[in-house]
Amino acid sequence: MAKNVVIVGAQWGDEGKGKIVDWLGEKADGVVRFNGGNNAGHTLVIGGKKTVLRLIPSGIMHPDKICYIGNGVVLSPEALFFEIDELKSKGVDAEPRIRVSGNAALLLPYHVALDKAREAALGAKKIGTTGRGIGPAYEDKVARRSVRVDDLFDQDHFSERVRSILDLHNFVLTKYLRAPAVDPQAVIDGALSYASRLKPMVCDVSAVLNHQMDQGRRFLFEGAQGSMLDIDHGTFPFVTSSNTVAGSACAGAGVGPYRLDYVLGITKAYCTRVGAGPFPTELFDTIGETLRAKGNEYGAVTGRPRRCGWFDGAALRRAVQINGLTGLAVMKLDVLDGMETVRLGVGYKVDGKSVNLMPYGADAAARCEAVYEDFPGWKESTFGVTRWEDLPIAAQTYLNRLSEVAGCPIALVSTGPDRDQTILMHDPFN
Repeated sequence: MAKNVVIVGAQWGDEGKGKIVDWLGEKADGVVRFNGGNNAGHTLVIGGKKTVLRLIPSGIMHPDKICYIGNGVVLSPEALFFEIDELKSKGVDAEPRIRVSGNAALLLPYHVALDKAREAALGAKKIGTTGRGIGPAYEDKVARRSVRVDDLFDQDHFSERVRSILDLHNFVLTKYLRAPAVDPQAVIDGALSYASRLKPMVCDVSAVLNHQMDQGRRFLFEGAQGSMLDIDHGTFPFVTSSNTVAGSACAGAGVGPYRLDYVLGITKAYCTRVGAGPFPTELFDTIGETLRAKGNEYGAVTGRPRRCGWFDGAALRRAVQINGLTGLAVMKLDVLDGMETVRLGVGYKVDGKSVNLMPYGADAAARCEAVYEDFPGWKESTFGVTRWEDLPIAAQTYLNRLSEVAGCPIALVSTGPDRDQTILMHDPFN
């Protein structure tokens, strides 16, 4: 019986991971974030009430669940406590149920300043980041100059580290990027103001998880962003700054691969992308506008309109491979209701040759011309349907072909934003 499930985005992010983590969360003993930072935007709708989580794992809405922020996350203390206080105002007491790895790298105001200054300097060639400082925070980590959560509890050491790092970053900001310098003392004072409140949450997340798994407890591992934004496997350089694939759950939470039993890939019934970068099935017509309007395709963190297009089976096939997906959760099927024809991308033409797998890198992906199969649409509403047999036959046909093209079975279908508007075909925990 599977005990630990990894949930990852199988497209370019914004697939609906938060809903599925929340929905499956009642069956887990805890939920673990293992990558990214407060650039994530996981939207939950429970009983018609909407909650957006950015840093806190999506299992937090279950009052008996412990949520873990692993060492692979870059942690902004300011963002964490803003989110905790926001939840508290809605009646959710999250703070006692959050555990934070002492090894997690801190994301501080100078990372945000660098992120925004770099994007401004790139102008029309900008990556399209969220401006939250994620990339610079990961750069500091890889360069071994990060300050980490545990450093907050030694004031002198923390202050010395921040001043040393800002000697470098302020030089880059002022001399290269022509941006204002960041005040070291303001950064130090701001971060240390959170130390006493953060300290009770800090633990050795890896040791705790492994100990509890040995006792038979089971966990959900919640990825951020999507597979096509992975720093190694995505449409580089239009990617995020962390590994977003399932294997990152091991490094980002401190558990061995043998601990992970099922990998669930989240995909929409169509495609969206935020920011710059290639998007082979993108629509520039009224159908694309309809998808955006019906699907409410605007970023949960930035509010930016998402680019919309038909489902891309070749991109999903790549995601199946690099994640080792066991099953799929297909989201927002109801957005396709009422269309005369639904198109499904099955591959590409690249320089006159047929290709059935998304190539690596932005330059190669930009040369892809999507190849489609057309399916009759359905007039009946799928909104809120909770049984497969109640879906229109045309919708079943489309989903069956989607699964076939991807090379992965469907485990769940979402037919609306609320927790209960879900069709379960295979329970990942069984």
